[in-house]
Formats: sequence, structure tokens, C-alpha cells
Amino acid sequence: MAGLWRSYQGLIAKRPWTVQIITAGSLVGVGDVISQQLIERRGLANHSVKRTAKMMSIGFFFVGPVVGGWYKVLDKFVTGGTKSAALKKMLADQVAFAPCFLGAFLGISGALNGLTVEENVVKLKRDYTDALISNYYLWPAVQIANFYFIPLHHRDCSCWCFSD
Repeated sequence: MAGLWRSYQGLIAKRPWTVQIITAGSLVGVGDVISQQLIERRGLANHSVKRTAKMMSIGFFFVGPVVGGWYKVLDKFVTGGTKSAALKKMLADQVAFAPCFLGAFLGISGALNGLTVEENVVKLKRDYTDALISNYYLWPAVQIANFYFIPLHHRDCSCWCFSD
């Protein structure tokens, strides 16, 4: 296990962007598997591999790059590792970034699931507010810890595991 951790440390030092994107895609995929198996109780025979692949692609090509880039921008605008800086980062993240990110995520997810523009707009109008409220129950506390305890190069996209 220690060897695996050292390998991860070496990779993240050499290729942080790549590791963060791979981590995001993998975690979004794992989140979908958990959703299908534990929440929806589909069982292995009814597991939608296609849906998991779609979710992983959102993680690889949207979540990873966007969240990783946001964290870099946020660290430039709010410097320091104090509790006050962590609080400011969390507020900026949850007030400015999360609402936009969530809307884009839901829109991309809908498009990948074959919704027309009109159907996607209806789905966004129906689901967005509840999703944002649910976000605010959990993520502010997670993000304060993330911004206070986790260095930027380890602050991968693990805080954004979604399932449709």
C-alpha cells in the first residue's frame, strides 16, 4: 500500500492535471455504479454500463478539467491556508461556481442521455433547484475541509461525484 501511495505521489507531482482528470472520471463512474447498485438496486444483470460510461466521460472531459481549473483560479484569487481563506474559498465556490457548474453538468448529462434542447430545459427547470438545495446540505462543509486541509495538487475532483 505504501508503494502505491508513493507511486501516486510521484504521478501527481509529474502530471497533476492528468491525474486529476483520471481521478474525476473514475470517481464519477464509481458514483454512478454506487447509484445504480445501492440506491436504485438494479443488480449486476440490469446495470447500465452505457450509463456508467457516459457518466465517466462527463467526469473525464467536463468535471475534471473544469473543477481542476476552478481550483487553480480560486487559489490565485484567495491565497493562504488559514481558516478565513478556506471560508472565503468555500463561499466563492458555493455562491459563484456551484450554481453554474451544476446547471452545466445537468445540461450536459441530459444531452448525453438524448434529450432534445426543449426536454433538457424542462428537466433543468424541474430538477435544478432541488439539486442546488441538496448541494448546499453537504458541500459547504466538505469544501471548507477540502480548502483548509488538502493542498491544491491533491485537491482533485473527488468532491464532484454525481450520478444522473
